[in-house]
Amino acid sequence: MAGPVDNYAVMGNPIDHSKSPVIHTLFANQTGQSLRYTAILVDIDGLQKAIDAFFENGDLGLSITVPFKEEAWQLAEKRTSRAEKAGAVNTLWQDEHGQLRGDNTDGLGLVADLKENNGITIKGARVLILGAGGAVRGVLEPILSEQPVDVVIANRTRSKADTLVDLFPDETLSASGFEDIEGRFDLIINGTAASLQGEMPPIPGHVIDQKTCCYDMMYGAEETVFNRWCREQGAGKTIDGLGMLVEQAAEQFAIWRGVRPETREVLGLLRNEIA
Repeated sequence: MAGPVDNYAVMGNPIDHSKSPVIHTLFANQTGQSLRYTAILVDIDGLQKAIDAFFENGDLGLSITVPFKEEAWQLAEKRTSRAEKAGAVNTLWQDEHGQLRGDNTDGLGLVADLKENNGITIKGARVLILGAGGAVRGVLEPILSEQPVDVVIANRTRSKADTLVDLFPDETLSASGFEDIEGRFDLIINGTAASLQGEMPPIPGHVIDQKTCCYDMMYGAEETVFNRWCREQGAGKTIDGLGMLVEQAAEQFAIWRGVRPETREVLGLLRNEIA
């Protein structure tokens, strides 16, 4: 007779589009883990109630997605240092004392996708990050820990970029407005919602040359607006955010289950599914 199945879920609003149930189910099959992973639509003001009910039921781990990552950060009783810096939590579980633990695996997922899946070296690179919202704050610490030589955060409202720079007292980090960006970059990461809105941040073309890798945190069946613009400027490589999604999920799975799944096959299956 089969034993009880361990339950995991993703909470968000909206949630229908979430690929997390597919990803974690594929990971479970690959690693021989007995678990069920579902998607839960949560009312905008109902996160705490939903989390409490989930863990009271004996269920084990949660992924948290838009728009609840900042609220989950506040609800977590203990946070990892990277979650602390990120100001957002996308992974929740209870420790042996019943305390709600929070982590943020987004930055780890981004770095893993760049390095492992795409062979991009961040160490010693000049990096430009577009946007200064939660998505960018969430990935800064893992990027900085890779020791880039220079990281510029550019935003429409420069004061928001300054705020992020102040949070990370790192001499390699500086802020800029979009129009004031100087020099070329080895790696450009788009953390704005520009691709969702179908528009480009007004950045100068001189930031890109044939050695530049451009990375959009967004992904879709079509090439993103940002990646198309970068390619038209002569970028050597453009990457979308699907790999980041798969890699951050693999980090979550490792936290919950103690085993990190292989991601390449899962990424290939997802790529075919959205194409």
